[in-house]
Amino acid sequence: MSIFKNAAIAAALLLSASMVHAQLPNWQNMDLEKDSVFGISVEKAYNELLKDKKSKPVVVAIIDSGVDTAHEDLKSYLWVNLKEKRGNGKDDDKNHYTDDINGWDFIGSAKGNVSYDNLELTRLVRAGQARFANPSADTNGLYQYKQLRAKYDQEMDEAKKTLYGINRFKGMLDTMVAKMNKENPTAADFQTFNADNPVEEQIKQVVGQQLLRYPDYKTFKASELDRAYDHFKEQADYQLNLEYDPRAIVGDNYANVDEHYYGNNDVTGPDADHGTHVAGIIGAGRNNNLGINGVADNVLLMSVRAVPNGDERDKDVANALRYAVDNGAKVINMSFGKPYSPNKKAVDDAVKYAMSKDVLLVHAAGNDGENTDSVGNYPNRKYLDGGIADAWIEVGASGPNDDETLPASFSNYGKDAVDVFAPGVAIYSSIPGSKYDYHDGTSMAAPVVTGLAALIRSYYPKLTALQVKDIILKSVVKIEHPVAIGDENGEAKQVQMTDLCKTGGVVNAYKALQLAATYK
Repeated sequence: MSIFKNAAIAAALLLSASMVHAQLPNWQNMDLEKDSVFGISVEKAYNELLKDKKSKPVVVAIIDSGVDTAHEDLKSYLWVNLKEKRGNGKDDDKNHYTDDINGWDFIGSAKGNVSYDNLELTRLVRAGQARFANPSADTNGLYQYKQLRAKYDQEMDEAKKTLYGINRFKGMLDTMVAKMNKENPTAADFQTFNADNPVEEQIKQVVGQQLLRYPDYKTFKASELDRAYDHFKEQADYQLNLEYDPRAIVGDNYANVDEHYYGNNDVTGPDADHGTHVAGIIGAGRNNNLGINGVADNVLLMSVRAVPNGDERDKDVANALRYAVDNGAKVINMSFGKPYSPNKKAVDDAVKYAMSKDVLLVHAAGNDGENTDSVGNYPNRKYLDGGIADAWIEVGASGPNDDETLPASFSNYGKDAVDVFAPGVAIYSSIPGSKYDYHDGTSMAAPVVTGLAALIRSYYPKLTALQVKDIILKSVVKIEHPVAIGDENGEAKQVQMTDLCKTGGVVNAYKALQLAATYK
């Protein structure tokens, strides 16, 4: 019998238990034939196709949690607003964003920065709760509110149960480690441990297996148990907390979606881990004896902060898009998403603006293992008025092995909604403090494609956004063998890659640059 309340809690505890892969820095840039990992052949492209070729810098906007502008492998590759004088407290270029040197923060103000925020579900339930508290209120929308409330109650209940399960697991594990009388036990110590009961035997097996992936027990505990606990505590305390609303920090008129000029110039913010990791994948310095090699070698990285620990708000996303476009971004990375979009029209209008300015948008498909042909995921390319954002690439996450595990188990997919897959498992990149770490997610796959798009636009600057998209989609490495995804019962089922995305393949820089050279 499991010590957890249900199988979902057991799965949530060890967040990466189903993603056991060798950790290999830079694998996303490697070549399948040469290196035996399913990278996108970036290094091969530089060595064979780009030698002695000239390029032009391309501005790439990263709409995210923030980017560490002091990071050793990024600071030389940041976009700088040359029309603005650093630190003088004046709006020198008259764009209504004072001292926007490296970008802008739409979730902050002179009062500080938003770090944690609610899920969009929480905000919708809060609004409905206030509206329908009056018995005489118009009942239009009441049924939808009740559905949202039921979903909210379920998620809060699961978060609380998961916290309970993690705490219980940690307590029992601490007891076992105390019995071993070792501060930092090894996998071998767990293998030889004499369990006193079935629960200890279960923990022994789970932890012993996990320790094979980590240098020591302390690293495992911090990376898996402590991280999982923090994640679900954030859900309970902030993301799903109806009493918590940090928007007052921003100080805007939140109801006015047409308001554009608010925020501050702190483009790093209080927690830039996610955005810094994304930035490194796109454009960290290449061959500079530091950390990692970004995909693109001539980019200017613009940080537009709009994504908190929680769900981003439509108003901020719309303004972030407009800011990026107005300041010269030609490719925009969007490694975020949510299942509800109450102000989608505002985002649609900003996306249409980007389309009119020849900007390519790259969006992460999401990490819920769902078919987004039938499940809502926002933002997306489909406008409320029925139109489509043509210069938009939707990206699923792939792993390093050319077998049935190629699509990451967590990745969303969709024969129509998703265009391509790209490396998104165990991706090594920059994190704040001039450090580096491995992250998983479609959030990592999207910047691989963003980097590729920027690389193409850099070496072939006359190509339009639509042409670059066309090149990337036509040059994928198509997967002919069956792959596995989870069905509605969590069991693996065999499908074709063409069932998971439009192209049925993984992006490839070498083939894309070969194709780009043929475009006139």
